[in-house]
Amino acid sequence: MTDIKQTTSPTAKLSELGVSIWLDDLSRELLRSGGLQRLVEERNVVGVTTNPTIFASALAKGESYDAQVAELAKSGKSVTEAVFEITTADVAEAADILRPIYDRTNGFDGRVSIEVEPNLANDASGTVAEAKQLWEKISRPNVMIKIPATVEGLEAITEAIAAGISVNVTLIFSLERHREVINAYLAGLERAREAGIDLSTIHSVASFFVSRVDTEIDKRLTAIGTDEALALKSKAGVANAQLAYQVFREAFATERALDLLESGANVQRPLWASTGVKDPSLPDTLYVTELTVAQVVNTMPGKTLEATFDHGVIEGDQVTGSYDEANRILDAIGALGISYEEVTAQLEREGVEKFVVSWNELLDTVTAALEAAEPGTAQDQAQQ
Repeated sequence: MTDIKQTTSPTAKLSELGVSIWLDDLSRELLRSGGLQRLVEERNVVGVTTNPTIFASALAKGESYDAQVAELAKSGKSVTEAVFEITTADVAEAADILRPIYDRTNGFDGRVSIEVEPNLANDASGTVAEAKQLWEKISRPNVMIKIPATVEGLEAITEAIAAGISVNVTLIFSLERHREVINAYLAGLERAREAGIDLSTIHSVASFFVSRVDTEIDKRLTAIGTDEALALKSKAGVANAQLAYQVFREAFATERALDLLESGANVQRPLWASTGVKDPSLPDTLYVTELTVAQVVNTMPGKTLEATFDHGVIEGDQVTGSYDEANRILDAIGALGISYEEVTAQLEREGVEKFVVSWNELLDTVTAALEAAEPGTAQDQAQQ
């Protein structure tokens, strides 16, 4: 029986306005319990994103992974091999659940993203090699490989796209880096076309982080402490994302982009990431309701998704036409001595560092699980 709320809920309204709702979470329990399928049916979810933090959390609780871990321990897999097998299995299963959406939308949605190892963030060739390995292992057309938007990542994005791999570019904080990401995507498409690859099969999203921008800039505004500074709190993240949408619209209206679109290519949609509200004094749906616009993805943690479904107020396009005010906000912040370039560069560094920490936690968790399943195995391999 279809949930009546589905046709009138805030999440349904978001979908009608052209926002694709992707869940920023994945676990074997969510897959096996039917939880993901229910979110598709009742919360208008049409995609899933993952990262090392999500997998570390999933592996640390529950018994859903015990059987596979025991088998991996028995077969003598190393910790990194075990992590690869466990995470790709989850992503493949999620991709199968979402495959009907992928088919119905001609590849537009029904996507599941998995990230290359974060230690490779500054290694272009290593990133490309792992992207290809993940792509081949999962072997689902609706998977996306996540590559961070570091300087080295730009080269890897082009290489992966040129090879026909769909890419979710992650950890974008600045407008300039967003432009460079789009350029890397277009360059990859040009090479793919030269190689005779069907461009319509290649999809990409550009994950622009929102709440982390507010967290860092608000800290600096609070330190300044003037009425003018405090009045600008919690405005930078939305303004920055609104201008990122302007960058997207302008970039895909160029002659270069239009030529590729005419050859069957897809636009690289903006994806609003880091949409969980960190400041409890703010509305918990802020980074959803204020960034509603067509042709974007909003990837939401479970709490944000439920808050949006429960009480999100969706009032149509909040982005187109906001550019002048958004520029005014960022200019006013800059006039107070807060460097946009410094903040976004810092957030990129911290983003990579946080994923490395989570990756190491994931390795530790799997090491402990392997040792519990086959005492001595993982520890002996780690010492080799």
